[in-house]
This record gives sequence, structure tokens and C-alpha cells, in this order.
Amino acid sequence: MKNPSQIPTAAGGLPLLGHLVPLLRDPFGSLTRLPERGDLVRVHLGPVQALVLCDLDLAGHVLRDGRTFDKGGPVFDRGREFGGNGLGICAHSEHRRQRRLLQPAFHPMRLPGYAQVATARVAEVTGSWKDGQILDVLAVMEGLSAQITMDTLFSTTAAPDDLADALDALNTIVRGLSVRLLMPPLLDRLPTRGNRRFHEARARLRRVLHHIITERRAAGTDHGDLLSMLLTARDPDFGPAEERLIDSEIIDQIVNFFAGGSETSGSVLAWALHHLGQHPEIETRLHAEVDSVLDGRPATHADLPRLELTGRVLTETLRLWPPFAIFTRTCTADTRLGRYLVPAGTHIGCSPYLLHRQADLYPDPDRFDPDRWAPGHPHPPRREAFLAFGDGPRKCIGDRFGTNANTLALATIAARWHLQPLPDQRVRPVFSGPMLKPRGLRMRAIARTTTSMGSRVNREQRQ
Repeated sequence: MKNPSQIPTAAGGLPLLGHLVPLLRDPFGSLTRLPERGDLVRVHLGPVQALVLCDLDLAGHVLRDGRTFDKGGPVFDRGREFGGNGLGICAHSEHRRQRRLLQPAFHPMRLPGYAQVATARVAEVTGSWKDGQILDVLAVMEGLSAQITMDTLFSTTAAPDDLADALDALNTIVRGLSVRLLMPPLLDRLPTRGNRRFHEARARLRRVLHHIITERRAAGTDHGDLLSMLLTARDPDFGPAEERLIDSEIIDQIVNFFAGGSETSGSVLAWALHHLGQHPEIETRLHAEVDSVLDGRPATHADLPRLELTGRVLTETLRLWPPFAIFTRTCTADTRLGRYLVPAGTHIGCSPYLLHRQADLYPDPDRFDPDRWAPGHPHPPRREAFLAFGDGPRKCIGDRFGTNANTLALATIAARWHLQPLPDQRVRPVFSGPMLKPRGLRMRAIARTTTSMGSRVNREQRQ
């Protein structure tokens, strides 16, 4: 067994700064070149060291053993600054209790109700677009996803001003996290403008959410939304003092759901629309599918089983652009990874972006190919090779909820609109916190119409 000092180090490091400069200049190239050094590679981010998993089997081992490889490291330490101790970032010791309390909120029987909320909001937003309108696609999709998440969390009971205030605060926090991920903790307390805005937004968000919770508790009405489930959640396997969530815990869960529902889903939808714009032959097939299933109406939960290509488009988008390009774990005990001994306290980086683009897992990995997920494909991807939602006991609790909402949104958009890429436009991926987002994505919305026979034609083809 090899000791930690023998773990290979990534190329291109600089004194003091380590690999910060190459990661900032070319984050995607830097990540995908790491496997050239080995299946476990050391990187230096200033004074912080981490081992990056470049092998799927090692990644699976880490993700399935939440006790030895607990959530921790720079990404989660920063996430806890705004997400507190929510399910997505809590320690292993608290995860089981929280998961059991929250699982009923995502029971399959509740998903049709959430889908109904998503259908109504998608229909409203897409129905407001104008033929020929140029859309800032990322902003529009994030706004749509945020509204769906708000509706699912609070139904129609929260005051619009409160919801607008909460959304503004969340956007400020997420923008601040992008900077704080690379900022040494010693600089956190400096009275810089960015630090002040971040802490003020965090306090404002929690103040608004506390106000909403207090009003809902006083009303005592179950509205069938996520907040109602959080307020009434009970776990009989725990003692009386631990059987329910207190207000501060509910706020943490709301912040986690809110950030995941608006930021990650919006980015996925934006990337999917970008790829469809670059692959008109796939978009044509998608239009044929939604025309056959929907006939111009908004998509509903009952339509999901027949929206097969729509689902594959989103799965392939998640493969190429997983919401979290990299996340971290921390070793809680001396252990071993493959050939190496790894001491307690070591930070471990797992990058779905890196693993999803390995040719041995996905042939021609940089190609957008939804059909690689089709039934009967001669070389189907390995189930465990898809890590967009994580894996093991800490896999995202809302994966089906998010997938359903995105499928309904993409299908409804495709039924009503063709989004046309603008000429000479350069779309590039950028990090927003640990998330990957398409910068510079603007598209023209072209209305699709229905003939008397119910078939679809793109308006631009008639002109």
C-alpha cells in the first residue's frame, strides 16, 4: 500500500498559489487533464490541498461511504455559510434524522401535485413571450425555476413582496459565493463591500423566511406544499425532542431547496435549449414528440412517461453540464483509496464533470447525444457512471422532483416555441460558485402555430 506522499500531483502548480491560476484560466481543461496523472491526483489551492478522484470506482467508494467520507471541504464549508445545516450539507451524524423527516415531502404520491404547480407556472411564463423576442435564456430559465420552486415551497400563501425579497437576497448570496469559494477564510471578516452585501443578504433571507414560517404556524393550515410538509414532519423512531424540525432547521431546509431548485434547474434548462439550438435535427425530433403527445397544450405529470426524448435531452445535458462541476468530502478517519493510504482530515474532490467526460465511460464524450440513453442502445452507459445527482446515501433527495419539473418545462417550451440561436454569439461555460452556467446565451423566440389538422410548423419556415 502506498503512502500519501506518493500520490501524484497535478501539473502546472505555482509557489504559494498552487493550481489556482490554471484552474481560473482554464478550469475545464485543467479538470479533464487530471486523469493523465493517475486515478487519484493531488491539487493545491493556495494553502489548501485536496485529492481529486479520477476513477469512477474510487468515486463510488467515496460516495457510498458517508461515514468515512463526510460532507466537508471548501465547497461545503462555504455552502454552510448560507445553507446552515440543511440536508444537502449537514454532517453524516445528522443526515439520517433529517432524511427521514424530509422524505415524505418527496413521496411519489406528492409528485403529481408539485407537477401541477410547475405546469401552471411554465404555461404562464412561456405564454407571456412575444414572437421574435430575444431572451436572455439563463436569466429567464433561472427566473422560471425560481418561481416554480417558490410556488412548490409556499403555494400562494406568502406575500409577493416577501417572495421577491427572498429571491433578491438569494441571488446576492449565490453571486457572493462565487468569489468566496476562492477567498481565504482570513479575509471573511474584512469590511469589504462584497462581505457586507453577502452577510446582509444572508440575514435578510433568513428574516423573511422566519416571517413566512411564523405566519404559517399561526394559521395552522396544511396547504399541501413543501412548507406544510416541513412544519408537520415527524419521525417516530426518534425521541420526542428530536421528532420534529424546529424553525431554524426549517429555514435551513428551505434555503437548500430554494438554491437547488432555482439555480441548478435554471442552468440545466438553459444548457438544454442551447444544445437544441446547435443540433436542429434533434430539435426537429423533439418538436415531433411534443406535437404528438401535447398537441399544443402545456405538459402535465400524466405526459411524463411519453416524453421520452425530452427526458433523454435533459439527461444528456446533465451529463455534459452537471449542476455541480466538483464537490468535496473530508476523511473522518485514516483510510485507503485504491492503492493509497489517506489520512484523516484529507479533503477529497469528486468532479462529475471530469468523470462524465471520460471516453471509457462515455464514447465520444464531448458530443451531445441524447440517444446514448435510449432503450436498446448497443453501448448503454453504466448506471453508476451518472453522477449529476450524486450517489449513495447522500444522493439528492429532490432528483425526481427536479427532473419532472424540467421535463414539463422543456416540453411545454418546445410545444409552443422554437428558440433560435443568434448569429455570431459566443456562449461559454463559467463557474457560479460550484455550478456551471452558460454565459452569453441569448436566443430569439419564434412562435410555433397549429394548423387545422393539429400539426406544427415553425413560423420562420412560412416566411
